[in-house]
Amino acid sequence: MPDPVKDDTILEWERKQLLAALHARLFWVGEEVPYSVDIKGIKCKLHDLVWGLINRDEISDEDIKQIEKYISYLKEKETEDELQLATKKLTRDEAKNLFDETAGLLRAIMDLREIEDGTAKEKEKEFHETFSRERVAEVRRWLSFLRDNG
Repeated sequence: MPDPVKDDTILEWERKQLLAALHARLFWVGEEVPYSVDIKGIKCKLHDLVWGLINRDEISDEDIKQIEKYISYLKEKETEDELQLATKKLTRDEAKNLFDETAGLLRAIMDLREIEDGTAKEKEKEFHETFSRERVAEVRRWLSFLRDNG
């Protein structure tokens, strides 16, 4: 009988918890696009690819076709990873690494869809506007604090 102290195999409830987290709303917040991922035996620099597309001034029809191809490959890889997470005997570390990769793939798919439909630039602009407003508000609070306590 295996020693429960030494057995680091993921328990069924932990597995279900990880799978549920992948399907939770806003799961992707804080998740990073993987720097590289192996798709069909080919190492893909996914982070660089997504970052390069996000920073393009314009997306061509050829880019759109490539994005659709990337999304298709990533969805296939994500499905494969999720199946492994659901069925394969894994240690907690292996399960966490597989979860992180799967969540990162889902994040990459979402980012690519936003690039494809043109909302990525709008969201980036909105982020920078919000960040600038927050910085101005913070500076005003500090100035007020210094004026009142100086």
